[in-house]
Amino acid sequence: MPRFSIIVPSHGVAGRLSQALDSVLGQSFGDLELIPVCDGPDAPAAEVAAGYAGRDPRVAPVHSPPSAGLGGARNAGTRAASGAYLVFLDGDDLLLPGALAALDARLAETADVDVLYVEHERAPWWEGEPANPVAPLLARAPEGAFAPAELPHLTGVRLPAWSAVYRRAFLAEHRLAFPDGHFTDVGWGGLTSLAAERIAVLRRVVVRHRLRRQGSRLDEPGPGQLALLDQVELVLDRAAGHALPAERFGPLFDQLFAVVLKTASRPERLPSGHRAFFRRAARLYRRFRPAGHRMPRGSLGVQHRLLAAGAYDAFRALREVNRLTGRAAGALPRPHAVRTRLRYRAALRRPLDPELAVYCAYWGRGYACNPAAIHAKARELAPHIRSVFLVEAGREHTLPQDVEYAVLGSHRAWELLARATYLINNANFAERVVKRPGSVHLQTQHGTPLKTMGVDQSTYPVVAARSGSFTRLLGRVDRWDFNLSANRHSTRMWERAFPGSWEALEYGYPRNDVYYTATADDVARVRRELGVPEGRLAVLYAPTHRDHHTGFEPGLDLEAFCAAAGEDVVVLLRAHYFYDRGGARHSDRIIDVTAHRCAEDVCLAADALVTDYSSIMFDYANLDRPIVVYADDWDVYRHTRGVYFDLPAEPPGPVARTPGELAAVFRDGSYADAGSAALRAAFRARFCQFDDGRAAERVVRRVLLGEPPEAIAPVRPLAERVPAPAATTLVRSRPCPASA
Repeated sequence: MPRFSIIVPSHGVAGRLSQALDSVLGQSFGDLELIPVCDGPDAPAAEVAAGYAGRDPRVAPVHSPPSAGLGGARNAGTRAASGAYLVFLDGDDLLLPGALAALDARLAETADVDVLYVEHERAPWWEGEPANPVAPLLARAPEGAFAPAELPHLTGVRLPAWSAVYRRAFLAEHRLAFPDGHFTDVGWGGLTSLAAERIAVLRRVVVRHRLRRQGSRLDEPGPGQLALLDQVELVLDRAAGHALPAERFGPLFDQLFAVVLKTASRPERLPSGHRAFFRRAARLYRRFRPAGHRMPRGSLGVQHRLLAAGAYDAFRALREVNRLTGRAAGALPRPHAVRTRLRYRAALRRPLDPELAVYCAYWGRGYACNPAAIHAKARELAPHIRSVFLVEAGREHTLPQDVEYAVLGSHRAWELLARATYLINNANFAERVVKRPGSVHLQTQHGTPLKTMGVDQSTYPVVAARSGSFTRLLGRVDRWDFNLSANRHSTRMWERAFPGSWEALEYGYPRNDVYYTATADDVARVRRELGVPEGRLAVLYAPTHRDHHTGFEPGLDLEAFCAAAGEDVVVLLRAHYFYDRGGARHSDRIIDVTAHRCAEDVCLAADALVTDYSSIMFDYANLDRPIVVYADDWDVYRHTRGVYFDLPAEPPGPVARTPGELAAVFRDGSYADAGSAALRAAFRARFCQFDDGRAAERVVRRVLLGEPPEAIAPVRPLAERVPAPAATTLVRSRPCPASA
């Protein structure tokens, strides 16, 4: 008996079915059977499924006529299943990598519960941002297995069938099947929750639900909308028959009628039966409303009262008022809160402040990167300009004490954004920020692109699903006046990735100025601050983010690396900023510098860099210190993320594919030999073109002081630049080739 039976209905999604099946068969956990459910032997999906069955004995297609609907297709798959647990996956959705292994592990931990609820991701077809709608609900669950009464708000109604795993024997014992008709997930979720005795949750995204370009079939107008009330009545009847206690019946009642009210608020879904729908819903409400039930507060509570009273005309009038109010609010400039919108609109009517500059870095993470370097230089060269940094709430402590700041999303921040003449960011300001005539937007970027960026990501599904709307992205790009570049490669790639009318400033990255202005004393000071022991070789390990991973995975056993590389090696671990949670992973040989505010300080402290595909390599190359590329999953990365050039063919130093190879290049000294130096020199010539220690000055003079291009100091040739000296530990105790 296989551990899992994965049931995949395919009606209307033959074109995307292969992606769904591949996502299952590509799982690292292989104890499964895969049951595609096709409309019939001659249906388009049947040919796809048959091809898979011919190649993999775990694939066993079955048929269900379209007239049986989604519920009938799932029931047909359930009858054919032999696995211990059932997983339902729509034919145009994806089972994420590692999902089955995670499910198996969680089921083992929770001793084979009846239902295991999991997170899922709603990924847009093209526009919009991915969402994890059930994470807040599951976050409240106990750690282990529990009875449904311990978390009464987890009713199953708000979770689709593919956001849970079901024990097959439990379903058979209770004779549970998907109800007929539309909204079958509402009925199924409620019925399985009522029958379950032991449940658990897995706080991990397991399924990527890919929204259809045409929209959800449940939103289509017609008589199918009436089936919602059939599902609601079915579940409430079963709950009443179970004599469900009030503490569970109340949340179930509220969640079912939240779905009902959502449909009742959209009369266009029932062009010829909306009044009848409302009146039947009102009867069900009065019939099943629990004793002592307290209606919600606010607008939702008003809707409950009107439904309970059967006041259809008043309900329609309320909906129309809400619709008109929403349309009027949407016409305002667009911070979320209405009062903030009004204040922002008022501020937009005031003249621009010619001496106000607003900065932001990494979506408000703090005082960092190119915006911070420009801010510091502006206070020196343009002290008449008031400079304000925007920071995320809770990170105010990361800013230097003498830096004026405003909290993102606050009234003050929006007023500053409305009136600032200069807006400087290394990511993007909120979509709601209005580009005013006379304002100047500078996009500084925050790295040299090895991986695809902007609209070039659209052909890579893993990253595109996380990128939000490319149309909205281009709207933000249209606000840019200047776009900063550190090398000609970046200039070309930015033009591809962010097409717009902005002007490229090939001035270098201001954050990299310090690599040419820092002294040996600065390097020694930073090493002391970070706790690097004297006489040790400090190797900075900085892996990049993997779009196909759900969290930080080091990718390398750092303790084993230190032991194999040499007794004088210590590692400075800097995870991608996505994973900066303020914690630390220290040991005798490993110093976690992820939370350290300044990446440039960390680079100054390091004698050598080990990275995979992080853009930190382009910045670190300015120091002319050894770089080793650890490319253990290059093929996976380039196919899932997309890249602009072949890094292993044009590296900044030795390329290691295994932990053993990586340790060897440090043990034998080849990380810093003449061959390594030659690779680094070619890399620096290509990617360190404009970084010479004066980038921030050029930006301030051109953007903030308005000096003409011809007056800006030219970039100093690479051969004339002198980077900050490395620590003396680069000369190791045993014979090793010297670094350049």
